[in-house]
Amino acid sequence: MRLGVATGTYGGRSAQERRAERRERFLAAGLELFGGSPGYRASSVTALCEAAWLSTRQFYEECRNLEDVLARLHLLVNDLTEQEVVRALAESAEAGFEQRIGAVLRAYVTAATRDRRRLRIAFVEIIGVSEALERQRLVRRARWVELILAEAGAAAARGEVAPRDYRIAATAFIGAVNGLLHDWTAGQFEATLDQVIDELAGLLLGVVRPGA
Repeated sequence: MRLGVATGTYGGRSAQERRAERRERFLAAGLELFGGSPGYRASSVTALCEAAWLSTRQFYEECRNLEDVLARLHLLVNDLTEQEVVRALAESAEAGFEQRIGAVLRAYVTAATRDRRRLRIAFVEIIGVSEALERQRLVRRARWVELILAEAGAAAARGEVAPRDYRIAATAFIGAVNGLLHDWTAGQFEATLDQVIDELAGLLLGVVRPGA
């Protein structure tokens, strides 16, 4: 049951402003615990509240449970990465397809790996938690697939790539990206940022290049 929430002004800040600050503190604490140590499955409401310097009563005023915090963090991480990709698309609008792909992949990889805690939440902690979170993960993954399809369609219209249905290829590519970034940041192999981007660009261009 959700607890009642104060609605007055206190200390010069409205109840809405105080609630927004508490939500930010819970998310920051969740990023630290879920994306760092001990991870989502080993965390508790008590530990999260201690990390946020807030009470359990305040937690249940803002959140349903720990999964609610993880879900919000997953959406936030994806939104931040998507913003970088959209910016790269706008800045490379006049570039050729290969240059555009390189710019977009650089934006994605840089944003996704800038903070290892975000990467862990996006690719590790979200897996297998619940049916609701799995649906959320697949919905956000589908948005990345649609972005690739839109770019491939635009490139086909300009005669830069072969016109065909790229959905299977785009879905496979997103899976490859996620797996590669996870293993790279986990230290499974050594590579520079440029090497990772070049490898991903080669994979993508291999399936969309005319005659491929």
